[in-house]
Amino acid sequence: MAWGDFFKGLSSYLLLVILAQLGASVANASDSTNIRTSCWASATLSEDIVGMARDEHRWSCSGTNQRISIEAERVLLRFDITPSQVSPRYLLSRRSALEAVHLLVIDQDGSIRQTSYPAAALQSSMAGGYFKAALPEVTRMSRQVVAAVDLPSHRMTLEKAYLSPTDAGASADDFRFLLLMAGLAGTLMMPLIFNAAFYRALREPFVLWHSALTVSLLMTIAVTSGLAVAFFAPPAMTLSWMTTLIFGITIGSGAMFTYSFIEPGLMHPILRRILPYCAAWAVFLSFFHATFPFVARPVQSTVYTAAFAPILAVFVLSLIDSLRRGSRAARFQAVGYAPLALVGLIRLVTGLTPGLQSADAMLMFYFGCMFEVLLTTLGVAERFVIMKRERDRARDEADLLERLSETDPLTGLLNRRAIERQFEQLRATGFTALAAIDLDHFKAINDGYGHGVGDEVLKAVGVALKAGPNVRAFRLGGEEFLLLLRGHEVDAQAELCREAIPATVAMAVPVLARPVTASMGITSISGDDDFTRLYERADKLLYEAKSAGRNRTLSLTGAVHLSQAGQNNRVMIA
Repeated sequence: MAWGDFFKGLSSYLLLVILAQLGASVANASDSTNIRTSCWASATLSEDIVGMARDEHRWSCSGTNQRISIEAERVLLRFDITPSQVSPRYLLSRRSALEAVHLLVIDQDGSIRQTSYPAAALQSSMAGGYFKAALPEVTRMSRQVVAAVDLPSHRMTLEKAYLSPTDAGASADDFRFLLLMAGLAGTLMMPLIFNAAFYRALREPFVLWHSALTVSLLMTIAVTSGLAVAFFAPPAMTLSWMTTLIFGITIGSGAMFTYSFIEPGLMHPILRRILPYCAAWAVFLSFFHATFPFVARPVQSTVYTAAFAPILAVFVLSLIDSLRRGSRAARFQAVGYAPLALVGLIRLVTGLTPGLQSADAMLMFYFGCMFEVLLTTLGVAERFVIMKRERDRARDEADLLERLSETDPLTGLLNRRAIERQFEQLRATGFTALAAIDLDHFKAINDGYGHGVGDEVLKAVGVALKAGPNVRAFRLGGEEFLLLLRGHEVDAQAELCREAIPATVAMAVPVLARPVTASMGITSISGDDDFTRLYERADKLLYEAKSAGRNRTLSLTGAVHLSQAGQNNRVMIA
């Protein structure tokens, strides 16, 4: 499929997700059982909450979409109740750091029932990313509920607050959504299994960073969707702290994945060097914000959100630069990260633009997580195949070069380097004798017929010495050869190879006026003698054979073989 068609499909997907997000928002807004904020007021912690609730002049009432400020130490939210509505039982709102929540129920006759919850006592709601607080008794006579939030750290805690007769998760729709999130979390487990297999075969750091990114996204889904509440029911503030910290880890692991995943040379060096600093900055920001949420509380969330803008900019520039340089890995990342980048843009714009309510686009985020992990997993799989192919090719080339370096180019036999490297292995496979062979009067052939004929003689000798699986032949240099032998009658096998030389050379090089013979020394392979010592022993026997008249074999394995003028005699060595 062409990239243009792919991007069209992606655009359609993103449009559907956005419409689903808007539809979910509209559905939530139109739910008649939920009661939204109608007015808000600000106060100090020292002011009396009941007095504030009764002072109409302190309230600002501009509808459910009003922008609420968190500059004050305490922010009060008022919810108007009509007799026709189902009586609410809970206050639900987005989790973020705060000090306490105070709840007042005001009846028609002015009586007030009040309860308070310190932050540590707030329970997590099954609604993803929300906390819940049980209201004082609400009756048919109740007309208002006032929620006072001490030291709120994020506007969404105030803007997303609503009253509900039940906790989220009780309806069939909530249950289906939870099943969807569980299925999504299960889907994210598959890339971890693939990564484990990839890393066993190809120990590349980008596989580990992709696993870290996948785990952080999986944990984000668990702590923001209600799955963690369904299984563990941790306190709301614990999940709030975890959400903030995991977000930084997600950004950091994503930056490090990009740093290690983009092919070498296909990203500007400066951008590649900046990415690890972006990762460290993201983790530091989240840790600081989660640990010290009240340092600059009125603006801290806004500054925290804005501080991620440079990271997003570096990431986008890195992908653009890599795409421009032809990176295949960047293509998968650009497509996979598109939904999450859009979520980040929505959060930045709504969090920093005056007059806009903060939005986290969670539904888009959930699907974006799945889309990102699946696309980048495909990218990792392709990169794995490419790198494995390149590594196999490099290994094959190295093996070929090694074989070439250990092969005599003239005769095709292995050389001295090969036997020195393979000797112990060959000894272990049963080779029990070593024979050194040297051609007789070979210098006279080179002088009388030229080096070209001499080379043809050496080639023919190489053919004569290739006797079978129990004989390994090597050319040590010049006219000197070596045999390793195993099996029964190693002396006889070596002698057959030596005696095959004159006939083979005569057939291959008919211009020679006389037969080409060879002398040989054989020694047994035993004990702990290394190759050098065994070779010296066989070489000494070889030169003793030459001194004795050439065209003969001296052996320390049990016999002396003399071949002279076509006659063979065997003499035992004392």
